[in-house]
Amino acid sequence: MRKNILHLIAVILVIATIQLKAQSSKFITVKGKNVIGPDNKPFLMRGTNLGNWLIPEGYMFKFKGINSPKLINQAFMELMGPDETKVFWKKYLDTYITQADIHFLKSTGMNSIRIPFNYRLFTYEDYMGENNPNRGFELLDRVIGWCKKEGVYVVLDMHCAPGGQTGDNIDDGYGYPFLFQSQASRAQTIDIWKRIANHYKNEPAILGYDLLNEPIAHYFNKEELNPYLEPLYKEITKAIRTVDKNHIVILGGAQWDSNLKLFGPPFDPKIVYTFHKYWTKTTQDVIQEYIDFSNKYNVPVYAGETGENNDKWILEFRELLEKNNIGWHYWPYKKMDNKSGIMSFNMPADYEKVIEYTEKPRTTFEDIRKAAPANREQIKAAIYGILNNCKFENCTQNKGYITALGLTANN
Repeated sequence: MRKNILHLIAVILVIATIQLKAQSSKFITVKGKNVIGPDNKPFLMRGTNLGNWLIPEGYMFKFKGINSPKLINQAFMELMGPDETKVFWKKYLDTYITQADIHFLKSTGMNSIRIPFNYRLFTYEDYMGENNPNRGFELLDRVIGWCKKEGVYVVLDMHCAPGGQTGDNIDDGYGYPFLFQSQASRAQTIDIWKRIANHYKNEPAILGYDLLNEPIAHYFNKEELNPYLEPLYKEITKAIRTVDKNHIVILGGAQWDSNLKLFGPPFDPKIVYTFHKYWTKTTQDVIQEYIDFSNKYNVPVYAGETGENNDKWILEFRELLEKNNIGWHYWPYKKMDNKSGIMSFNMPADYEKVIEYTEKPRTTFEDIRKAAPANREQIKAAIYGILNNCKFENCTQNKGYITALGLTANN
């Protein structure tokens, strides 16, 4: 009898081990300096960023002075009123990225995308017309479902963290990286990542979690702030691992994701380190420090953002990355009236009047009254024109750019 029981236990343990291995093999992981796909072969990320969707950026709206989501939102409310602005953002989120966009990206040969998001999508804070703490999941679930259907992997990127991690417009904060010295902001960041990880812990379409985008801009005292970064990454990762041991965590360096020198040996078995590069030379010396870091710690590195350049540069830098076994997500996928990206759409009629308004003094209410447009319906039509023009079917492929990425442009 005892022998039979021991045999049964052994069988159960074998089955459990097989099931565990089968489950873990569904997820992308790391081994040495390689990201490893579910087929147990090296997986080189080749894709784009869905910039300007969940985080509107001023320059992609052709604005100069107002360059963060809250500043864009403020201008739109002054022009159209709060109610109409809420309606616009709801339609914008449903229109800017659709299943057709994801299908197209897959058809070019991409295998992954990076999705920047604002932490406010997971809170009661007002953001893009709503204050629903589950809206982030609703929006991401939808696009992840499309990606899963197409066989495209997803990196989730906290582009805007509580308190602000960068100190510039890209974190939609307050002009300083308050995150690192605020216990409340750090706790909220950790909590949001834990919620996200718990929600997606069993989703193999997720490649990994990019914990903080471009922390600690170069304007600030790096000797004071940089020492906070790796400890915060450790805290976030520890919280994620309480609910999710399947997914990669992606760590960006300080000073616009350029400085990896502050990191010690990897503190988790599934870490990828990321760097961003824009407007540099396309020579080996530009990326050598990241290769040296990879060799030193036997870890993968990848370019989470690059691009925004002419086709020749795009080709040369992409070839440089791939020659060194470095994956990439070029920035961005779609942008208004633009050739330095994968997809472009036309500026709406009369939109220059919207741009003109944003460049007028608007510090006081008197300024706002003086800057007010004579024809608000014309301005509203111009803003709403974005919704029509950004639809996939109304966009234009930049075929030279796509070809430079080593991808296939569609006819």
